[in-house]
Amino acid sequence: MGVMVIALFRPKPGGELEMMACMRDHQSVLRAEGLTTDRPAYVMRAGDGTLLEVFEWKSQAAIDAAHGNANVHKLWARYARCCDYVTLADLAEAATMFPGFEPVDVTA
Repeated sequence: MGVMVIALFRPKPGGELEMMACMRDHQSVLRAEGLTTDRPAYVMRAGDGTLLEVFEWKSQAAIDAAHGNANVHKLWARYARCCDYVTLADLAEAATMFPGFEPVDVTA
């Protein structure tokens, strides 16, 4: 059974363009490594510029395997240079009943 996750990426100052490049590559890398399903990923932007990505790992085992995968680690290193990982609780929107976010097309 798949595992739906919400990953949050807050750009470092000046890191917005590189973070978008990482976002464009994220699902293709994970899928090429056989770690995520074919379910479409959804990317949204919070008011502070944080990007939220909702996607489905194939399983908990796939999540665990990602932590030992060299290609995934290369992508994660790119992310580390341009953004910080944050939690839902870090977003102002998390304090609202039905938070809204701006849809983001990362394919462009």
